Amino acid sequence: MPFSLTAVKIGVATRPARPRRISILGATGSIGESTLDLIGRNPPAYQVVALTGGQNVTRLAELAILHRAELAVIADPSRYADLHTALAGTGIEAGAGDEALLDAASRPADWVMAAIVGAAGLKPTLQAVRQGTATALANKECLVSAGAIFMAEVTRANTILLPVDSEHSAAMQIMAGAPKERIERICLTASGGPFRGWSREQMAEARPEQALNHPNWSMGPKVTIDSATLMNKGLELLEAHHLFSLAPSQLDVLTHPQSIVHCLVYLSDGAVLAQMSCPDMRTPIAYSLAWPERMHVPTKRLDLAEIGALTFEAPDMERFPALRVAKEVLAAGGSAGTVLNAANEVAVEAFLAKRIGFLAIAALVETALEKSADLATLSPQNVDDVLAIDSETRQRAKALLGRFA
Repeated sequence: MPFSLTAVKIGVATRPARPRRISILGATGSIGESTLDLIGRNPPAYQVVALTGGQNVTRLAELAILHRAELAVIADPSRYADLHTALAGTGIEAGAGDEALLDAASRPADWVMAAIVGAAGLKPTLQAVRQGTATALANKECLVSAGAIFMAEVTRANTILLPVDSEHSAAMQIMAGAPKERIERICLTASGGPFRGWSREQMAEARPEQALNHPNWSMGPKVTIDSATLMNKGLELLEAHHLFSLAPSQLDVLTHPQSIVHCLVYLSDGAVLAQMSCPDMRTPIAYSLAWPERMHVPTKRLDLAEIGALTFEAPDMERFPALRVAKEVLAAGGSAGTVLNAANEVAVEAFLAKRIGFLAIAALVETALEKSADLATLSPQNVDDVLAIDSETRQRAKALLGRFA
């Protein structure tokens, strides 16, 4: 179900006077921390139900205590004792492992931020969606890997799905005032990442610390590397396809180094609508948190005179083949997105571990897609089918690593 079909569910008249019950899946990541920054500026308005983290027990405990959460869950089951000790005497319940993550996602909440990175976030995010309230989606892999299944669950539960990626949040804001039949196409913008002006020869020598040095955005390592390869923009095309029920031919990408214009929507009367803001993830997070209203956010205000010029260019898919590969996957459909995402996660992890070079990321993903053509044409019926394809692809991609070392 596209977001617009559920847009009547929450409004000023129906919002309860009590504090809104909030859960954050992935609280220790950049999105989770930014969300808690906003919530912490008006504590009486929110009641924090559950916070989850991956392995950083110390930070998760700090955040849970600071925001008086009811439950804190660490994904790594071996860290349960550490978390339990850190929360001793606070009255905050501790949990660890997959079942505890699902419990956190199912705790009654008015609004859940789904920000667990990668395919690991699929089951907890689906569990949050099943509450039938509001889910802010920062985990694009849910739609890339299981788009049709995920959106069917959103429809069944009558959940309000609020995209958090800056580009999709921008599209939502613009499209809210435009009839869908008048939308010809939407264009997501890409900064171009830290290697926008680099040659292929230079990128062949790029180190992880260079790829992690994004010029505009502060993000987690996985997303930052995806931004450097432009795979992130390819994944966002697949995400937009499912979010807005648009055909692949209606989706495009434009490189925009300043990261001020986040999305362009082209209408049938020749008008082009754009959403602009300074590059700060608190802006799209706040839009989802306050929706359908607006809230004050202490971000830098946009000063176009200070910026002076906004520039745009077509992405170079010869230097950044990951975007080309993702576009081919978008056109192919089926479970190709599941294969793409799994192979990319393996490749990015290997690059960060310095097992493969930067250019090998896209090359490994493309080879994995070729070697997994049998998986890419499957039609998964449920999330377990998706995760089985994901698991098999990861094994095949890992087996290919030696070719690219």
